[in-house]
Amino acid sequence: MRRHEVTDQAWEVVGPLLAPPRMGRPVRDRRQVLNGILWKLSTGAAWRDLPDRYGPWKTVYERFRRWSADGTWDRILAHVQQHS
Repeated sequence: MRRHEVTDQAWEVVGPLLAPPRMGRPVRDRRQVLNGILWKLSTGAAWRDLPDRYGPWKTVYERFRRWSADGTWDRILAHVQQHS
């Protein structure tokens, strides 16, 4: 487990709050993407510097934008605050 990655216990809490994959092209693992977003936010590095283990930087960035726009981040924060 890397420092910027979600633990199994934390994933049980936030995983269900993330939208399930839509029909169409296969999507990246949601936990992998979330870990990539957390890495980027924790390090302050550029999206293009995202390590390969998190998937393509554009995919992670687009998911971050979508989750920001649709209120997913707000739901995660509220849920974590409520359960901490």
